[in-house]
Amino acid sequence: MDLGLRGRHAIVTGGSLGIGKAIARELAREGADVAIVARTKDRLEAAGRELAAETGRRVIPLVADVTSRAQVDTMVAQAAGQLGGLHILVNSGSPPGGSATATGPIETVVDEDLLHDFDVKYVGALRCARAAIPHMKKERWGRIIHISGEDAFAANLPGRAVNIVAKAGMHALSKALATEFAEDGITVNTISPGYIDTERDWSKYPENPASARIAQIPMRRLGRVDDIAAACVYLAADSGSFITGQVLHVNGGQFMY
Repeated sequence: MDLGLRGRHAIVTGGSLGIGKAIARELAREGADVAIVARTKDRLEAAGRELAAETGRRVIPLVADVTSRAQVDTMVAQAAGQLGGLHILVNSGSPPGGSATATGPIETVVDEDLLHDFDVKYVGALRCARAAIPHMKKERWGRIIHISGEDAFAANLPGRAVNIVAKAGMHALSKALATEFAEDGITVNTISPGYIDTERDWSKYPENPASARIAQIPMRRLGRVDDIAAACVYLAADSGSFITGQVLHVNGGQFMY
């Protein structure tokens, strides 16, 4: 079945592992050429070789740090130049709820950690979108997808105020851009993963291990990275052409909004 992605060109941040890598793989399987972006060169290049061999598509590894506007602008220009244009951007650079430094009671959070988390999780997505949109406007066709997290909508764990606000900001950005660029043929949406079985050091979550998480999910399993990748393809393909400014929750029924 042709989903309308053959010949499209995509950027996936956080594309060297986990959810981002699965998204890049699924887009490539459906015929897109993909630039994967991360900060760790060796792992990124290994992922690029692996995905290209699996899918037969061009998979270009590009090293960039989304906290740097200069690096983001250069990365997007390189991706568009090497791929021959840009149609799809998936901001998956920060795992849902993960890599937070500004955790704990809000009165103990220091400004350096607060600003770092906002920069990585929210401002980084904004930088990537800002750089990608001019290329999509030229094509009169674009898909921007932000990978957020249930923290943004449930706010059900204490000590995570900064992560909650940063992740909620990603969806607020989706709605703002969806309104601003709809007439340019660009859709902007959010995917909110629930508990996903991906690369994770479970020792860092003694209060909420995998077994406890599964007990909270009606489907009685953790989500798979492929579940998120499939949702991303749905929004990026022709099937998502009339969906914009929305959030798609992929959580096994743990939260029903």
